[in-house]
Amino acid sequence: MTQLKKEETKKKPLSYKISISTTDKLTLISNFATMLSAGISILETIDSLLEDAKGNQKKVLEILREDLMQGKRVNESFAKFPRIFNRVTVSIIKASEEAGTLDKTLKDLKENIIKENEFTDKVKSALTYPILVFIVFIGVLFMILVVVMPKISTVFSRLKVTLPLPTKIMIFVSDLMVKNTIPFTLSMIIVFTGLIVLYKTKRRLFLNVLFSLPIVSDLVKQIDLVRFTRSLYYLLSSGIPIVSGLELTQEVVMRKDVIEIVGKSKEMVTSGKKLSEGFKSKKGIVPSIMVKMIEAGEKTGSLDRSLHDVSEYLDYQVSNTLRILTTMLEPLMLVFVGVMVGGMMIAIIGPIYQLIGQVGK
Repeated sequence: MTQLKKEETKKKPLSYKISISTTDKLTLISNFATMLSAGISILETIDSLLEDAKGNQKKVLEILREDLMQGKRVNESFAKFPRIFNRVTVSIIKASEEAGTLDKTLKDLKENIIKENEFTDKVKSALTYPILVFIVFIGVLFMILVVVMPKISTVFSRLKVTLPLPTKIMIFVSDLMVKNTIPFTLSMIIVFTGLIVLYKTKRRLFLNVLFSLPIVSDLVKQIDLVRFTRSLYYLLSSGIPIVSGLELTQEVVMRKDVIEIVGKSKEMVTSGKKLSEGFKSKKGIVPSIMVKMIEAGEKTGSLDRSLHDVSEYLDYQVSNTLRILTTMLEPLMLVFVGVMVGGMMIAIIGPIYQLIGQVGK
Protein backbone atom coordinates (compact mmCIF):
# COMPACT_ATOMS: atom_id res chain seq x y z
CA MET A 1 0.00 0.00 0.00
CA THR A 2 2.81 2.38 0.92
CA GLN A 3 4.57 1.68 -2.39
CA LEU A 4 1.35 2.31 -4.34
CA LYS A 5 0.88 5.65 -2.57
CA LYS A 6 4.43 6.63 -3.44
CA GLU A 7 3.86 5.74 -7.09
CA GLU A 8 0.62 7.79 -7.15
CA THR A 9 2.45 10.76 -5.63
CA LYS A 10 5.15 10.48 -8.29
CA LYS A 11 2.54 10.47 -11.05
CA LYS A 12 0.96 13.73 -9.82
CA PRO A 13 2.22 16.73 -11.83
CA LEU A 14 4.32 19.26 -10.00
CA SER A 15 2.70 22.56 -9.11
CA TYR A 16 4.69 25.70 -8.30
CA LYS A 17 3.15 28.47 -6.20
CA ILE A 18 4.76 31.14 -8.34
CA SER A 19 2.98 34.21 -9.67
CA ILE A 20 4.07 37.06 -11.93
CA SER A 21 2.55 40.43 -12.74
CA THR A 22 0.22 40.87 -15.70
CA THR A 23 2.90 43.01 -17.39
CA ASP A 24 5.50 40.23 -17.07
CA LYS A 25 3.02 37.65 -18.32
CA LEU A 26 2.14 39.84 -21.31
CA THR A 27 5.83 40.40 -22.07
CA LEU A 28 6.53 36.67 -21.89
CA ILE A 29 3.68 35.65 -24.20
CA SER A 30 4.29 38.57 -26.59
CA ASN A 31 8.01 37.81 -26.99
CA PHE A 32 7.27 34.13 -27.46
CA ALA A 33 4.75 34.89 -30.22
CA THR A 34 7.06 37.36 -32.00
CA MET A 35 10.14 35.12 -32.00
CA LEU A 36 8.31 31.94 -32.97
CA SER A 37 6.59 33.80 -35.85
CA ALA A 38 10.06 34.91 -37.02
CA GLY A 39 11.13 31.27 -37.30
CA ILE A 40 13.34 31.18 -34.19
CA SER A 41 13.27 27.83 -32.37
CA ILE A 42 11.57 27.70 -29.00
CA LEU A 43 14.79 26.88 -27.09
CA GLU A 44 16.61 29.81 -28.71
CA THR A 45 13.64 31.99 -27.80
CA ILE A 46 13.84 30.94 -24.15
CA ASP A 47 17.62 31.47 -24.05
CA SER A 48 17.12 34.96 -25.47
CA LEU A 49 14.39 35.81 -22.94
CA LEU A 50 16.48 34.47 -20.03
CA GLU A 51 19.15 37.12 -20.67
CA ASP A 52 16.86 39.93 -19.44
CA ALA A 53 14.51 37.95 -17.19
CA LYS A 54 14.41 38.53 -13.42
CA GLY A 55 12.66 37.12 -10.38
CA ASN A 56 9.75 34.72 -10.87
CA GLN A 57 9.72 35.28 -14.63
CA LYS A 58 13.26 33.88 -14.77
CA LYS A 59 12.21 30.85 -12.68
CA VAL A 60 9.33 30.13 -15.06
CA LEU A 61 11.62 30.30 -18.09
CA GLU A 62 14.26 28.10 -16.44
CA ILE A 63 11.70 25.43 -15.58
CA LEU A 64 10.21 25.69 -19.09
CA ARG A 65 13.66 25.24 -20.66
CA GLU A 66 14.43 22.25 -18.45
CA ASP A 67 11.11 20.59 -19.36
CA LEU A 68 11.61 21.16 -23.09
CA MET A 69 15.12 19.67 -22.87
CA GLN A 70 13.50 16.55 -21.38
CA GLY A 71 11.13 16.30 -24.35
CA LYS A 72 8.03 17.74 -22.69
CA ARG A 73 5.62 20.15 -24.34
CA VAL A 74 4.96 23.79 -23.50
CA ASN A 75 1.45 23.09 -22.15
CA GLU A 76 2.84 20.49 -19.71
CA SER A 77 5.28 23.05 -18.36
CA PHE A 78 2.69 25.85 -18.17
CA ALA A 79 0.33 23.53 -16.25
CA LYS A 80 2.86 23.59 -13.40
CA PHE A 81 2.05 27.28 -12.79
CA PRO A 82 -1.70 27.42 -12.02
CA ARG A 83 -1.37 30.93 -10.54
CA ILE A 84 -0.04 32.23 -13.87
CA PHE A 85 -1.73 30.07 -16.51
CA ASN A 86 -5.26 28.82 -15.83
CA ARG A 87 -6.68 25.62 -17.31
CA VAL A 88 -8.26 27.50 -20.21
CA THR A 89 -4.86 28.88 -21.30
CA VAL A 90 -3.16 25.50 -20.88
CA SER A 91 -5.87 23.74 -22.92
CA ILE A 92 -5.64 26.31 -25.74
CA ILE A 93 -1.83 25.92 -25.90
CA LYS A 94 -2.16 22.12 -25.86
CA ALA A 95 -4.58 22.19 -28.79
CA SER A 96 -2.35 24.61 -30.73
CA GLU A 97 0.73 22.42 -30.19
CA GLU A 98 -1.14 19.42 -31.56
CA ALA A 99 -2.31 21.47 -34.56
CA GLY A 100 1.11 23.11 -35.08
CA THR A 101 -0.25 26.66 -34.67
CA LEU A 102 1.50 27.68 -31.44
CA ASP A 103 2.78 31.03 -32.76
CA LYS A 104 -0.70 32.12 -33.94
CA THR A 105 -2.33 30.97 -30.70
CA LEU A 106 0.20 32.88 -28.61
CA LYS A 107 -0.72 36.04 -30.52
CA ASP A 108 -4.39 35.41 -29.71
CA LEU A 109 -3.50 34.84 -26.06
CA LYS A 110 -1.58 38.11 -26.05
CA GLU A 111 -4.69 39.93 -27.27
CA ASN A 112 -6.76 38.14 -24.64
CA ILE A 113 -4.36 39.18 -21.84
CA ILE A 114 -4.47 42.79 -23.06
CA LYS A 115 -8.28 42.76 -23.05
CA GLU A 116 -8.41 41.13 -19.61
CA ASN A 117 -5.95 43.72 -18.31
CA GLU A 118 -8.03 46.57 -19.75
CA PHE A 119 -11.10 44.96 -18.23
CA THR A 120 -9.47 44.72 -14.79
CA ASP A 121 -8.25 48.32 -15.03
CA LYS A 122 -11.81 49.49 -15.66
CA VAL A 123 -13.02 47.75 -12.49
CA LYS A 124 -10.07 49.07 -10.45
CA SER A 125 -10.56 52.65 -11.65
CA ALA A 126 -14.25 52.44 -10.69
CA LEU A 127 -13.34 51.29 -7.16
CA THR A 128 -10.42 53.68 -6.62
CA TYR A 129 -12.47 56.75 -5.66
CA PRO A 130 -14.79 55.03 -3.10
CA ILE A 131 -11.84 53.24 -1.48
CA LEU A 132 -9.81 56.46 -1.30
CA VAL A 133 -12.73 58.35 0.29
CA PHE A 134 -13.25 55.51 2.79
CA ILE A 135 -9.54 55.55 3.75
CA VAL A 136 -9.72 59.33 4.31
CA PHE A 137 -12.81 58.85 6.48
CA ILE A 138 -11.05 56.20 8.58
CA GLY A 139 -8.09 58.57 8.99
CA VAL A 140 -10.36 61.43 10.17
CA LEU A 141 -12.19 59.08 12.55
CA PHE A 142 -8.89 57.82 13.99
CA MET A 143 -7.63 61.39 14.53
CA ILE A 144 -10.83 62.44 16.31
CA LEU A 145 -10.82 59.40 18.59
CA VAL A 146 -7.11 59.55 19.46
CA VAL A 147 -6.41 63.31 19.54
CA VAL A 148 -9.67 65.20 20.10
CA MET A 149 -11.81 62.93 22.29
CA PRO A 150 -9.29 62.38 25.15
CA LYS A 151 -9.07 66.15 25.75
CA ILE A 152 -12.83 66.67 25.45
CA SER A 153 -13.66 63.72 27.71
CA THR A 154 -11.35 65.11 30.43
CA VAL A 155 -13.28 68.41 30.43
CA PHE A 156 -16.65 66.62 30.50
CA SER A 157 -15.61 64.35 33.39
CA ARG A 158 -14.43 67.30 35.53
CA LEU A 159 -17.56 69.38 34.95
CA LYS A 160 -19.86 66.37 35.36
CA VAL A 161 -21.95 67.08 32.26
CA THR A 162 -24.79 64.70 31.35
CA LEU A 163 -23.67 63.18 28.06
CA PRO A 164 -25.85 61.81 25.23
CA LEU A 165 -25.39 58.19 24.13
CA PRO A 166 -23.35 58.91 20.92
CA THR A 167 -20.84 60.95 22.97
CA LYS A 168 -20.57 58.17 25.57
CA ILE A 169 -19.88 55.63 22.84
CA MET A 170 -17.16 57.81 21.28
CA ILE A 171 -15.51 58.38 24.67
CA PHE A 172 -15.61 54.65 25.43
CA VAL A 173 -13.97 53.76 22.08
CA SER A 174 -11.41 56.57 22.52
CA ASP A 175 -10.47 55.33 26.02
CA LEU A 176 -10.20 51.80 24.66
CA MET A 177 -7.76 52.94 21.96
CA VAL A 178 -5.68 55.37 24.08
CA LYS A 179 -5.55 53.67 27.49
CA ASN A 180 -5.32 50.09 26.17
CA THR A 181 -3.22 50.64 23.07
CA ILE A 182 -1.36 47.32 23.05
CA PRO A 183 -4.39 45.04 23.75
CA PHE A 184 -6.49 47.03 21.24
CA THR A 185 -3.78 46.78 18.56
CA LEU A 186 -3.32 43.05 19.18
CA SER A 187 -7.07 42.43 19.02
CA MET A 188 -7.29 44.33 15.71
CA ILE A 189 -4.41 42.29 14.30
CA ILE A 190 -6.14 39.07 15.40
CA VAL A 191 -9.45 40.18 13.84
CA PHE A 192 -7.84 41.15 10.50
CA THR A 193 -5.77 37.94 10.45
CA GLY A 194 -8.92 35.92 11.13
CA LEU A 195 -10.75 37.67 8.29
CA ILE A 196 -7.86 36.97 5.89
CA VAL A 197 -7.76 33.29 6.91
CA LEU A 198 -11.56 33.07 6.62
CA TYR A 199 -11.40 34.61 3.15
CA LYS A 200 -8.73 32.16 1.99
CA THR A 201 -10.43 29.07 3.45
CA LYS A 202 -14.06 30.06 2.74
CA ARG A 203 -13.45 32.25 -0.30
CA ARG A 204 -16.42 30.94 -2.28
CA LEU A 205 -18.83 31.54 0.63
CA PHE A 206 -17.43 35.05 1.18
CA LEU A 207 -17.74 35.90 -2.53
CA ASN A 208 -21.29 34.54 -2.73
CA VAL A 209 -22.34 36.91 0.07
CA LEU A 210 -20.59 39.84 -1.64
CA PHE A 211 -22.05 38.97 -5.06
CA SER A 212 -25.59 38.83 -3.63
CA LEU A 213 -25.55 42.60 -2.93
CA PRO A 214 -28.03 44.44 -5.22
CA ILE A 215 -25.70 46.67 -7.28
CA VAL A 216 -22.68 44.34 -7.17
CA SER A 217 -24.77 41.34 -8.26
CA ASP A 218 -25.66 42.70 -11.73
CA LEU A 219 -22.13 43.96 -12.36
CA VAL A 220 -20.51 40.63 -11.46
CA LYS A 221 -23.04 38.80 -13.67
CA GLN A 222 -22.04 40.97 -16.64
CA ILE A 223 -18.33 40.43 -15.91
CA ASP A 224 -18.90 36.66 -15.69
CA LEU A 225 -20.70 36.58 -19.03
CA VAL A 226 -17.88 38.57 -20.68
CA ARG A 227 -15.25 36.17 -19.35
CA PHE A 228 -17.33 33.13 -20.26
CA THR A 229 -18.03 34.15 -23.87
CA ARG A 230 -14.46 35.36 -24.47
CA SER A 231 -12.88 32.21 -23.01
CA LEU A 232 -15.23 29.90 -24.91
CA TYR A 233 -14.47 31.81 -28.12
CA TYR A 234 -10.72 31.20 -27.73
CA LEU A 235 -11.27 27.54 -26.82
CA LEU A 236 -13.51 26.83 -29.82
CA SER A 237 -11.17 28.76 -32.15
CA SER A 238 -8.34 26.49 -30.99
CA GLY A 239 -10.30 23.39 -31.99
CA ILE A 240 -11.33 22.26 -28.51
CA PRO A 241 -14.75 20.48 -28.44
CA ILE A 242 -17.62 22.55 -27.08
CA VAL A 243 -18.31 20.16 -24.16
CA SER A 244 -14.70 20.40 -22.96
CA GLY A 245 -14.79 24.16 -23.51
CA LEU A 246 -17.90 24.56 -21.36
CA GLU A 247 -16.32 22.47 -18.61
CA LEU A 248 -13.20 24.66 -18.62
CA THR A 249 -15.10 27.97 -18.69
CA GLN A 250 -16.85 27.06 -15.42
CA GLU A 251 -13.57 27.97 -13.73
CA VAL A 252 -13.41 31.54 -15.07
CA VAL A 253 -16.83 32.67 -13.76
CA MET A 254 -17.52 33.73 -10.18
CA ARG A 255 -21.27 33.77 -9.51
CA LYS A 256 -22.84 30.49 -8.42
CA ASP A 257 -25.90 30.84 -10.69
CA VAL A 258 -23.72 31.51 -13.77
CA ILE A 259 -21.63 28.41 -12.95
CA GLU A 260 -24.86 26.39 -12.73
CA ILE A 261 -26.07 27.74 -16.10
CA VAL A 262 -22.80 26.78 -17.80
CA GLY A 263 -23.00 23.32 -16.19
CA LYS A 264 -26.62 22.89 -17.29
CA SER A 265 -25.73 23.99 -20.84
CA LYS A 266 -22.89 21.46 -20.92
CA GLU A 267 -25.33 18.68 -19.96
CA MET A 268 -27.78 19.74 -22.68
CA VAL A 269 -25.04 19.91 -25.34
CA THR A 270 -23.82 16.46 -24.25
CA SER A 271 -27.35 15.09 -24.73
CA GLY A 272 -27.40 16.44 -28.30
CA LYS A 273 -29.12 19.78 -27.84
CA LYS A 274 -27.87 23.23 -28.80
CA LEU A 275 -25.99 25.64 -26.56
CA SER A 276 -28.63 28.35 -27.04
CA GLU A 277 -31.31 26.02 -25.65
CA GLY A 278 -29.36 25.75 -22.39
CA PHE A 279 -29.28 29.53 -22.06
CA LYS A 280 -32.96 29.95 -22.99
CA SER A 281 -33.96 28.15 -19.79
CA LYS A 282 -32.37 30.98 -17.74
CA LYS A 283 -33.51 34.12 -19.57
CA GLY A 284 -33.59 36.12 -16.33
CA ILE A 285 -29.82 35.77 -15.96
CA VAL A 286 -28.66 35.49 -19.58
CA PRO A 287 -29.60 38.52 -21.76
CA SER A 288 -31.93 37.71 -24.66
CA ILE A 289 -29.56 39.36 -27.16
CA MET A 290 -26.82 36.94 -26.08
CA VAL A 291 -29.13 33.96 -26.65
CA LYS A 292 -30.17 35.28 -30.09
CA MET A 293 -26.58 35.90 -31.22
CA ILE A 294 -25.47 32.42 -30.11
CA GLU A 295 -28.51 30.89 -31.81
CA ALA A 296 -27.62 32.75 -35.04
CA GLY A 297 -24.03 31.52 -34.78
CA GLU A 298 -25.20 27.91 -34.40
CA LYS A 299 -27.42 28.19 -37.48
CA THR A 300 -24.64 29.67 -39.64
CA GLY A 301 -21.89 27.41 -38.29
CA SER A 302 -19.93 30.34 -36.86
CA LEU A 303 -20.52 29.93 -33.13
CA ASP A 304 -17.00 31.00 -32.20
CA ARG A 305 -17.39 34.28 -34.11
CA SER A 306 -20.79 34.91 -32.49
CA LEU A 307 -19.27 34.37 -29.05
CA HIS A 308 -16.58 36.92 -29.89
CA ASP A 309 -19.23 39.46 -30.93
CA VAL A 310 -21.21 38.77 -27.73
CA SER A 311 -18.11 39.29 -25.56
CA GLU A 312 -17.41 42.62 -27.30
CA TYR A 313 -21.00 43.77 -26.78
CA LEU A 314 -21.07 42.72 -23.11
CA ASP A 315 -17.69 44.36 -22.54
CA TYR A 316 -19.23 47.62 -23.79
CA GLN A 317 -22.19 47.12 -21.43
CA VAL A 318 -19.85 46.58 -18.46
CA SER A 319 -17.98 49.79 -19.30
CA ASN A 320 -21.29 51.70 -19.28
CA THR A 321 -22.37 50.12 -15.99
CA LEU A 322 -19.04 50.97 -14.35
CA ARG A 323 -19.25 54.57 -15.57
CA ILE A 324 -22.78 54.95 -14.16
CA LEU A 325 -21.80 53.35 -10.84
CA THR A 326 -18.77 55.62 -10.53
CA THR A 327 -20.92 58.68 -11.21
CA MET A 328 -23.42 57.55 -8.56
CA LEU A 329 -20.83 56.54 -5.97
CA GLU A 330 -18.99 59.89 -5.89
CA PRO A 331 -21.87 61.96 -4.40
CA LEU A 332 -23.06 59.03 -2.25
CA MET A 333 -19.62 58.64 -0.66
CA LEU A 334 -19.39 62.38 -0.04
CA VAL A 335 -22.82 62.35 1.63
CA PHE A 336 -21.84 59.31 3.72
CA VAL A 337 -18.59 60.91 4.92
CA GLY A 338 -20.39 64.23 5.55
CA VAL A 339 -23.11 62.59 7.63
CA MET A 340 -20.67 60.48 9.66
CA VAL A 341 -18.20 63.31 10.37
CA GLY A 342 -21.09 65.72 11.04
CA GLY A 343 -22.63 63.21 13.47
CA MET A 344 -19.34 62.89 15.33
CA MET A 345 -18.92 66.66 15.54
CA ILE A 346 -22.49 67.04 16.88
CA ALA A 347 -21.71 64.37 19.48
CA ILE A 348 -18.75 66.53 20.59
CA ILE A 349 -20.29 70.01 20.27
CA GLY A 350 -23.73 69.08 21.70
CA PRO A 351 -22.54 68.64 25.32
CA ILE A 352 -20.47 71.85 25.00
CA TYR A 353 -23.58 73.85 24.10
CA GLN A 354 -25.39 72.15 26.97
CA LEU A 355 -22.56 73.23 29.31
CA ILE A 356 -22.70 76.83 28.03
CA GLY A 357 -26.48 76.86 28.61
CA GLN A 358 -26.01 75.71 32.22
CA VAL A 359 -23.40 78.39 32.83
CA GLY A 360 -25.74 81.05 31.38
CA LYS A 361 -28.54 80.02 33.74
